Amino acid sequence: MHPMNFAQTSPEKLALIDADTDESLSYRQLNDLANQSAHAFRALGLKRGDVVAVLLENGFDVFEIAWGTQRSGLYLTSISTKFTASDVGYIVEDSGARLLIASERLSSIAEASLDQLPQVQGFATSSAVGRLKNWKTLRNSQPTSPVPDESPGTDMLYSSGTTGRPKGVRPPLPIGELVAATPLMRMATALYGIGPQTVYLSTSPLYHAAPQRWALTVQRLGGTVIFTDQFDAERSLALIEKYRVTHATFVPTHFVRMLKLQPEVRERYDHSSLKAVIHAAAPCPVPVKRAMIEWWGPLVHEYYSGTETCGITALNSEEWLKKPGSVGRAVLGTVKITDDSGNELPPNQIGDVYFADGPKFEYHNDPAKTAEAYDRHGWATMGDIGRIDEDGYLYLSDRKNFMIISGGVNIYPQEIENLLVTHPKVADVAVIGSPDEEMGEKVVAVIQPVNWADAGALLADELRIFARNALGSVKCPRQFDFREFLPREPTGKLMKRLLRDEYRNPAQFS
Repeated sequence: MHPMNFAQTSPEKLALIDADTDESLSYRQLNDLANQSAHAFRALGLKRGDVVAVLLENGFDVFEIAWGTQRSGLYLTSISTKFTASDVGYIVEDSGARLLIASERLSSIAEASLDQLPQVQGFATSSAVGRLKNWKTLRNSQPTSPVPDESPGTDMLYSSGTTGRPKGVRPPLPIGELVAATPLMRMATALYGIGPQTVYLSTSPLYHAAPQRWALTVQRLGGTVIFTDQFDAERSLALIEKYRVTHATFVPTHFVRMLKLQPEVRERYDHSSLKAVIHAAAPCPVPVKRAMIEWWGPLVHEYYSGTETCGITALNSEEWLKKPGSVGRAVLGTVKITDDSGNELPPNQIGDVYFADGPKFEYHNDPAKTAEAYDRHGWATMGDIGRIDEDGYLYLSDRKNFMIISGGVNIYPQEIENLLVTHPKVADVAVIGSPDEEMGEKVVAVIQPVNWADAGALLADELRIFARNALGSVKCPRQFDFREFLPREPTGKLMKRLLRDEYRNPAQFS
C-alpha cells in the first residue's frame, strides 16, 4: 500500500491534520503535491541516488517533499531545526546533497550554511530569500501526474550519536515497486493494528528518524496523521480527546510529564479512543510504565531500535507485566550478547548488544565507524549494553559510552536515573561520571526539580537517602547538582554528552 493508492480509492480522506492550525490535507492533495515535487526534482537535474536535504519545522512541506523523494529514487536527509549554520552546512556537505530546502523561519540559517557550498541549490519553501529560490513557485509549475521514471527512494538520516559530529546512516537504495511493504509496515499492522481507520498523533519533531518514519508508515497504510510542533503534556491529552486518536508514539520523558500532571488534570480528558500507544528512544523506568498501564490500560507497547535499524525488539503490555524492564524480543534480526572479545554470552550475562541477520547499513563517509559497528561475525551494534534472559527478552543496561567506572566497578547511569525520576520532587535527571582522583570517576546526579525553590542541600540529602536505600552505597551519587532545565532534544532524548563533556572539561564551559 501507498498514499498514491488511497489518493485513488479514498481521495478526500484526510492524510494530515496540523493540530496547531486545524488545517488539513487530503490524500488526493498530498499525492498531487508529491508528484509535483518529484517533477521539480527532475527539473533540477536530480536523478536516482541523489540526496535532498531539508531544514523544516513540522508542517505539510515535510510530507509532500518526503513522498516526492520516495517516488523519485532519492535519499531524503532531514536536518535538525536546532542546528547552527555550521552544523547544517556540515550535514549538507557530508551527505552529498544537491539540494537544500528550508522553511521561511530557517532560511537565514540555510543561506549561511551554503556559503561555502556553491554547488548546492538552495530553496525556501514560500519565497525567495537571498540566494534561496522559491520552492513552491517551482513546485506549483509542475504537473500532478507521476514522473515517467518512478523508482523507490528512502531516507539517509543522521544519528545524534554520543560522541563527535552526527553520522549519516545510509541504507541501500530500495529496488522494486513503490508500494512494496517495508519492515515497519509489517510491524505496524501485525503488532499495533495500524490501518486505514488509524488516527495517529505525533508530538515530536519530524526531522528525527522515529517520528518521521512512523508518520510516513501510517500514511502508507491509509491512516490520518495529526501533528503538532512540540510536546506539551496536557495538550497531548486534549488532542487525544479532540481528534479521537487511536494510535500515538511517545518517549518515556513524555510519560513522566503526563504522570506528574495534577490528578484532576489527567482525569479531565477522555482517552478511550486509544488502541495502541507506542514508546521507544530509551527504556522506560518500571514504575513509570506500570503507572501508564494502570492509567491507560494494557495498550502500551515498547520497541527498541535506532536510526541504523539493524534490528528491532518489541513487546506489548501483557509481556512487559511478566518481564518488567524488558524492551522485548527480536522482531527484526536476532539479538546477540557478546563480551569484550566478541564471544557470545549465555542468558542473563551483561555484555554488548548486537543484532545478527538484520538489514545492513553504513555510516556515510566513515568506513572506520562502519567497521566498528560490525564484529567479526558480521553482527551489528548500536552501542548499547544489556542482557537477554532465557526466553529471549532483551534488557538494556545503558549506552556503552555512558558507563561509569568508579573504583573498578561498572555503574550504569540509566538504573540510577530510572529511580531518581520517580521521586515526586524530581522533574528530570541525568547521571554522569565526573573525574575523581581517588575512584577514577564519581557518580554525579544533575537534577531538574519540579519546583526550583526546592533546589539545594536539603533536597540533595533527601535524594541521597532515597538513592542509597534503593540502590546501595556504591551506586548512590556522591554529588547532586541542580539545573532549571536539562539539555534534551525536542523528541525528549537526553543530550547527556553535553553534560558529560562539561563535567570532564569544566574549563571549556566556564
